[in-house]
Parts: sequence; structure tokens; C-alpha cells
Amino acid sequence: MVIRQADQPGDLGWVVMTHGEVFHRQLGWNTDFEALVARIVADYAAGHDPAAESGWIAEVDAERAGCVFLVAGDEPGVAKLRILLVSPEARGLGIGGRLVDECLSFARAAGYRRVTLWTNDVLVSARRIYESVGFTLADEEKHHSFGHDLVGQNWILDLAPAGIRR
Repeated sequence: MVIRQADQPGDLGWVVMTHGEVFHRQLGWNTDFEALVARIVADYAAGHDPAAESGWIAEVDAERAGCVFLVAGDEPGVAKLRILLVSPEARGLGIGGRLVDECLSFARAAGYRRVTLWTNDVLVSARRIYESVGFTLADEEKHHSFGHDLVGQNWILDLAPAGIRR
């Protein structure tokens, strides 16, 4: 397994397509979800600050198998972890945890004091990863999105200063 920057031709398209296909196949989500991912990726592609924002691709046997992005949040010192995905055929290899670790290491090095994320309660495996690295549930709210009634969740991780391990 290799974790690398999401900077090769086809990476961003793969992120959008794979999210759309996987979430439709596994959860029946409609193209509204793929459109959300496309907006996140387009915003990143149009003007991310490489010192403060990044995306990563996990590869297994030279094939894309997962991704995660870190982008600046709405307030100074706060970043957002976005669009974590591990392809179904690559699950169980520890890819999700490795991607999140890479993301949080970058966030610390970039000087963020907090990382937030939004997810849905049906994404149990992803939530386990978030909890394992110290994210805590801040709030949740029912909503109707992607063709389904869901429970959206906001999670927060306060980062220890660089050099301090929890």
C-alpha cells in the first residue's frame, strides 16, 4: 500500500466517480451525493492552498483504493476532513486508518488546532476510525439527503500541539 498526494491526472475524477458508484451500490444514495463530492473536489481543485490543504490517494498494487482530503474550515485554525473513502475490494487492509493518520499529521504540521468532519450515522466503519483517533461527536441531526432519511453527525478533534502525543 502506498499513500500519495492526490495530484496525478485522473485522481480527482476517480474520487468523484468512485464515491458516486460505491455509495449508490452500498446504500442506494442518488446522484445528489455524487454532486456534493464533485463540488468538494471542484472547490479543492480550483484554489486550494498547498500549505494548508491537501488530498491523498491510497494505492494497492498500483491501483487507486482510497482517498481523503483536508481543507480549511470556516474559522481560523480549524480544518475539515472530507470525503474519506476506501473501495470495497480494499477494505480490511487498514487503508482508512492510514489515510486519516496522514490527514491528521498534515493538519498538525500545518498548524491547525482542530479538525472537524461531517458524516452520517450509517457509515459505521468510518465512524470507528474517527473515534479511534480521538474525534468526539459534537451533534447530530436528522435530514433527508441523497434520496434517504439520514442522521448527519458533526465530529470534532482538538489537536495536541506538535510534538505532544496523546
